[in-house]
Amino acid sequence: MASLVEQNSEKPAPEPATRADNTALAVNVSLAPVSTVLPSPSPEGRSGATAHLQDLTDRARAYIEAAASANTRRAYASDWKHFAAWCRRQSLPLLPADPQVVGLYITACAAGSAATTSAGAGRPMSVSTIERRLSSLCWNYAQRGGEKLDRKDRAIATVLAGIRNRHAAPPRQKEAILPENLIAMLETLDRASLRGLRDRAMLLIGFAGGLRRSEITGLDLGRDQSEDGRGWVEIFDRGLLLTLRGKTGWREVEIGRGSCDATCPVVALETWIRFARIARGPLFRRVTGKGKDVGPDRLNDQEVARLVRKTALAAGVRGDLPEAERGQKFAGHSLRAGLASSAEVDERHVQKQLGHASAEMTRRYQRRRDRFRINLTKAAGL
Repeated sequence: MASLVEQNSEKPAPEPATRADNTALAVNVSLAPVSTVLPSPSPEGRSGATAHLQDLTDRARAYIEAAASANTRRAYASDWKHFAAWCRRQSLPLLPADPQVVGLYITACAAGSAATTSAGAGRPMSVSTIERRLSSLCWNYAQRGGEKLDRKDRAIATVLAGIRNRHAAPPRQKEAILPENLIAMLETLDRASLRGLRDRAMLLIGFAGGLRRSEITGLDLGRDQSEDGRGWVEIFDRGLLLTLRGKTGWREVEIGRGSCDATCPVVALETWIRFARIARGPLFRRVTGKGKDVGPDRLNDQEVARLVRKTALAAGVRGDLPEAERGQKFAGHSLRAGLASSAEVDERHVQKQLGHASAEMTRRYQRRRDRFRINLTKAAGL
């Protein structure tokens, strides 16, 4: 890192950016990517042609925003704001893209000095968080007047390689919810309440479909029924057909009927729709009025993670672990991992259901299925 500092010192010292300048850059994070990639309509006159161009500009802005999910856009904006604040505190230029500045920034992230708190320096960031922030910076720079950040520059690549070697840790995966776990979790829900019926349907649909939490809450009852929907469901005699827009594009997911009504996702969904009196629009909604009414608003996808965590703890899943550790083991992905770990079918069928582009990604979700199934110790004669 000393060489980076020395190299940086050889350059003419940039004029320190004022607080107002850097604050403006940070505040305008959500506007800059759109304004820099679209031409501005001519200010001369307001003819019909100019109005048409303005309409096209507005539509293009909406398409640009739709190119990434809301969660991704929030992460990009948050990471850029964090980087801008660090540059301001260090009196370093935010623009143009400088690999040496970014190299120093990720060093500060790894050291825990990229953010300050009332108690002093913050906590060191994980390697995965640093890599995500670096990706965000590359994207943000690319949207600002053609700025390009070269990740292969040694000021970044060498530092990042050292951070990986020193701080990389095994990935922390969420615990898979197996069928016996899911059945126990369902028993903790009140079948006589609207909230219990809704939560029951969400757990069963999420598990049987191997769905992401955003895919669960993004479902509509039918096609083209809401602007923020991420797919819709069709009910047939033999099961459900879900049409979903996920990370890898559109895909269809088939959910067959279960062996009994108590654990059948189709029966659970039909029961929720009937008692909630849903005719169109968002499928999973907030229950209001002390649990007696169903509102029009779609559930936030974070509710899926909370539901999985709450019911898993109530059912005593992984009761061999301390309470605090158990609470961190479960989230929405526990349902996807549970299906991948439980379904005794050809791997390609699981891959298709989960919407994975490769079999390798599917194997990462098979948390406990193949553990100790093949004993190479005995196979070797020991």
